[in-house]
Amino acid sequence: MSYQLLGKHSQAFEKSSSLPFGELPSLSSLNGPTYVTAQLLVQQVAYALSDKIFTYSPETFDLDVALKQWRSQNECNIFGDIAGVSAMQTRAGAGSIALGYMFSKDFDLSKRHVPQSIIASSASLQHLRPQLDQLSLLYSVANPVVAHIAAVDYAAGSSSSLVSDYVSSLALAEDLGMALISSTSPHEIQHMSLLATLLATTMPAMHVYDGVHIGRETTRVVDVLDRSGLSENYNAVLKATSGVEKKHVDNEGKVLRLFQALNEELGTDYKLFEYHGHPEAETVVVVFGSVEAMLATKIVTELAKDGERIGVMNVRVYRPFVEEAFVETLPKTTQAVVVLGQSNQQHDNSDALGHSRLYTDVLAATSFSPDLNNSLLVKDIRYSVEEVWTPAKMLGYLRHASTNIDLHEYVGSHPSLDALNNSTKQYTFWDLDDSIAALAPRSLGQLLSLDSASNVSMRSGYDNLVQGGTTRTDLRSSSRSIEASYSIAAADVTYVGEEKLLGEFDVLSGTKDESTLVLRLPGVKDEDLEKKLPVALRKGVTTKKIQLFILDPLLSNKVSEDRTLELLLTQLAFLKIARPELLEADRKKLATSIGSLPEVLDAGAAEVEKTLRKIELPESWSTLEPEVESFSLPADINVNSFSEFEKNEEEPPSYLKTWETVAKGFVFKEAYGTKNDLRPDLGTKTAIVHVKEHRRLTPMTYDRNIFHIEFDLGDSGLKYDIGEALGIHAENNKHEVEEFVKWYGLNPDEVVEVPSREDPSVLENRTVYQALMQNVDIFGRPPKRFYEALSEFADKDTEKQQLLALGIGANQEAVVEFKRRAEVDTITYADILLEFPSAHPSFHDIVRLVAPMKRREYSIASSQKVQPDSVSLLIVTVGWVDPQGRDRFGQATRYLDALPVGAPVTVSIKPSVMKLPSRTEAPLIMAGLGTGLAPFRAFVQERAWQKQQGMPVGDVLLYMGSRHQREEYLYGEEWEAYQDAGIITLLGRAFSRDQPQKVYIQDRMRQTMDDVRKAYLHEHGSFYLCGPTWPVPDVTNVLEEAIAIDAKASGKRVDSRKEIEKLKDDLRYVLEVY
Repeated sequence: MSYQLLGKHSQAFEKSSSLPFGELPSLSSLNGPTYVTAQLLVQQVAYALSDKIFTYSPETFDLDVALKQWRSQNECNIFGDIAGVSAMQTRAGAGSIALGYMFSKDFDLSKRHVPQSIIASSASLQHLRPQLDQLSLLYSVANPVVAHIAAVDYAAGSSSSLVSDYVSSLALAEDLGMALISSTSPHEIQHMSLLATLLATTMPAMHVYDGVHIGRETTRVVDVLDRSGLSENYNAVLKATSGVEKKHVDNEGKVLRLFQALNEELGTDYKLFEYHGHPEAETVVVVFGSVEAMLATKIVTELAKDGERIGVMNVRVYRPFVEEAFVETLPKTTQAVVVLGQSNQQHDNSDALGHSRLYTDVLAATSFSPDLNNSLLVKDIRYSVEEVWTPAKMLGYLRHASTNIDLHEYVGSHPSLDALNNSTKQYTFWDLDDSIAALAPRSLGQLLSLDSASNVSMRSGYDNLVQGGTTRTDLRSSSRSIEASYSIAAADVTYVGEEKLLGEFDVLSGTKDESTLVLRLPGVKDEDLEKKLPVALRKGVTTKKIQLFILDPLLSNKVSEDRTLELLLTQLAFLKIARPELLEADRKKLATSIGSLPEVLDAGAAEVEKTLRKIELPESWSTLEPEVESFSLPADINVNSFSEFEKNEEEPPSYLKTWETVAKGFVFKEAYGTKNDLRPDLGTKTAIVHVKEHRRLTPMTYDRNIFHIEFDLGDSGLKYDIGEALGIHAENNKHEVEEFVKWYGLNPDEVVEVPSREDPSVLENRTVYQALMQNVDIFGRPPKRFYEALSEFADKDTEKQQLLALGIGANQEAVVEFKRRAEVDTITYADILLEFPSAHPSFHDIVRLVAPMKRREYSIASSQKVQPDSVSLLIVTVGWVDPQGRDRFGQATRYLDALPVGAPVTVSIKPSVMKLPSRTEAPLIMAGLGTGLAPFRAFVQERAWQKQQGMPVGDVLLYMGSRHQREEYLYGEEWEAYQDAGIITLLGRAFSRDQPQKVYIQDRMRQTMDDVRKAYLHEHGSFYLCGPTWPVPDVTNVLEEAIAIDAKASGKRVDSRKEIEKLKDDLRYVLEVY
């Protein structure tokens, strides 16, 4: 039986997120109530009304994917011709071909009245500007030209990467005298595209719309005009506005006539400036932009119902800016006009950065109007292009505009936000973008859209920087029209398809109380959930009374046999929880709607009963253990792509050579570019040091081996600074290497050329034995691609198939098996070569397939001013026993622990962020856990030396944490000696297991809050934390409390979190955690 589900999606263009449900409809099918994206409708209008369309679309933006397809199908425009589509590169001179086409000698003058269109992103405008400038000067003899601009660009260094940039369009329209019209939703974008094209018959025009959210949202538009409808309305409006008496008016008058004529034809009520809110508003907020206008309108409408005297003005036409129409639209009761203007700058409302462009026009319109009183206040609130809008964010800006509350201090909700969600069912899907089930929300959206009484919207985003590619899809369903181009904040059902995402995102922040969470956890039993689920998530599901379901596809034999069935399984599991009534409907109709067969659907429904289970939540989950509390995770993905991440990994070329070539290199050095070097790691300067001291700091009976090791620098010339790390170029275990050489049948003395462990592009001459000791990580953990690559060498079919299955994750059993090998059995490269003897690559191939060894870095625990001829480290050995009973060790710590006094070691220096303040009198507040105390030993030594030299030194507060004082009081005698000498002024020791009540470093800090405030805030000290990550939130909370207490004592209001960010920027809040 075949389990093919979505064969419809095989063609490349059908996967585009700019198309409705990822599929491209025919041009003729766009008519009446239909599911579309705004980007699709822009292309439809451009194709129908243009002679030629010039597109400037980055490959993954897909701004022109429909245009190209319609052109290949020889579709005609309303003039009876096949429209031309020219996909251009975005670069300097990008618009020259478009300009040259219109003014070429071969241009058909009979088409001079036919519009030409440009489809581009706001990122292209800087490259198109010179040609658009020339076009504006020659417009009286040019074709009508309209540019449809998707407001989307990459913003360097932003948190979201892809941003909605309106600033570029506003600047271009103002500087070049172009008309500029905006769309606020997919429901009106076809009309605005038509209007912009009509306006282009009198002046060069731009039509701008949000290209990140609204442009790519699949939604239902009930009144889509087909090609003939566009033709009728286009010609009717042209006729109504082209009389002789109507030509001799200015541009403002022409725009007003166009709006009037278009409204008469369409039965609409579009205006240049559109007001919503309280009829007697005292504060009016002026906005420009798609999501901005849509959100502000929705929220203000709800606020006005509660009697709040606030309104919002959407600027639909920015150029020409008809001042009389703006003033006329303002309520007579207006006392303050607040402009919400986009800026390229970061959030900063000081006058030092000037004003937004929109503010300048509003100020001019209100200042010189005789109909407004002179006391009218006009204020500019700027926001960055990087702002990601949510209802709560917009409400905060509106509150700031109407009450002047500090924007960054506003935290709260309002019934207006709930009103946006009450009538809509909302579903959120989180998954890896290469997951088979990642297509599930698209298919489910198509299924829900079959109900003509419902409206469905769907939008997907991609974050290619998390887990190799993460996607989030929001799906909404409502009996009403949906306008919600922002992330769901109150989902009824949330699905998470990958366990690792629970550690990357706060998935519960977007869930409704008493909603449902579905987690795909293959092979996880109920008794293991507490280990698998983050503590914050366990507490969150109990606090919000969320129903928790586990979907385990491994419990289905059919899924194990055919992975494609998991897509159907996910869809049916979702329907069982969210829309059970659909499962009871006509099975044949349901099977057809999701691209399956009825018998497959029946089989899938039976598998759901096996694989989906509800979890009864233990009461203990409502308690959050502080020692494992997680970071504050982001609530949403950072949309930095419109498509899944391409994971094609090209294998680097091999430069391996035989000993004959190596010999030639030694003899003919000039010809072969041979250099003699200690270690030819060109990117890293290495040195040889010798073990001077090796001293265990914990008792022999204690289960943790923590030791102090000191190296004699000798004549190595090695120099290091405070806070830097020492790179240890460890070697593999001699006995294990000899065993591997013996059973693999290698000649240990053969000379070969292999990639350097530091830089694979640099080659080193080694014997096979040396290469295995120093270069090849043969006892490291292999990735999936090693299994896949090794399968090519297997002679036995069974081994070849098993290796390939593990390498590509051929089925769920293979996926689980690989995970077990990597995380439980900790299998090494050598183990695999031993396990699969028919796969026997040559040593040259081994070097190509196995990763090079990497240096391991450890924080230096000494100051060279105190120890000029040595360097110290504080090390904890890493060791465990695997399920087979074999002792396993961390390669570098095992190597260091085995070194005798006098042994040579190759080392290098790595810079660090752990730097002392430039002022010696600046206090130090240090918090270290376990071996995280290493850099602070160096800090204290340095301060002692500074004091000995007669320099003024600040206070030193050292907070240290470990389990037991008796076993882990690392460098305890030294700390107490430094305290007696007056170097350490406060020693906060937190031994968590030495008393019934656990005590952590954050508790010691809170107990000495006055000392922390004095050193950190009053005397401008610096704070450092080194060690594991888990205490970061708690320790940071203490510092935020100190800031808040100090501010309150001085009568100030500050945002503690914002102050911490400033301290980070000033290098006064430094973390080195792992």
